[in-house]
Order: sequence, then C-alpha cells, then structure tokens
Amino acid sequence: MQNDAGEFVDLYVPRKCSASNRIIGAKDHASIQMNVAEVDKGTGRFNGQFKTYAICGAVRRMELLTGEDPGCGTCVINKE
Repeated sequence: MQNDAGEFVDLYVPRKCSASNRIIGAKDHASIQMNVAEVDKGTGRFNGQFKTYAICGAVRRMELLTGEDPGCGTCVINKE
C-alpha cells in the first residue's frame, strides 16, 4: 500500500514483546502494554514523554507458574 507521499508502507505492524522479542498475536489476550513516564533527573518532574513497553502473555504466564516476582516489565524497565 502507498501513503500520500508515494512511499510503500505496511498495512499492519505487529507488536513485539519487550522482554522476549516475540511477536504478540491478535489472540494473545493476556498481553499487556504499559506507558512509563520519563522524568527529568534534575527536577524529578514528568517531562511530557513516555516509553511504551509490551509484555506477551507467555512471559507473564511463565512468571506466574515459576513463582518469580510478577512484573517482568520492571525487569525490562530497569535495564534501560
């Protein structure tokens, strides 16, 4: 498909899991997507920007079954 500028673009770009880099399918109803606010280090206030993280249902399920700390999102966020 072409956009208004005449460039070829994809019709659909699937989301990918931030923790495992798996593609998140349309039927993955256990997946989550969260926006984490970026904070100015000097003032400690929200600067109007955020980062988006997506976690697939398989990763969330593995944490639940193994009894690890629920919240792989915190692991991914802490790496950055």
